[in-house]
Amino acid sequence: MKSPASTNSFDMLQQIETIEKQVMDLKLSVIANLTASGKNVISLKGILKGIEVTEEDIAVAKKSLYDKVKL
Repeated sequence: MKSPASTNSFDMLQQIETIEKQVMDLKLSVIANLTASGKNVISLKGILKGIEVTEEDIAVAKKSLYDKVKL
């Protein structure tokens, strides 16, 4: 006879496996929708031609992106 703790742990592992399968199915669905959309990929190559990006610009961008995140 299984103890209540081991039964609870087993049930929890089954629930985790179910959630993992659902997440994988969702990922596959999203990937399928992205690739099947038929939209052309737009290249951004050369969009910053003639623009000089400095280390200060990069630092300011990082600060604004990660302002609320503790790294």
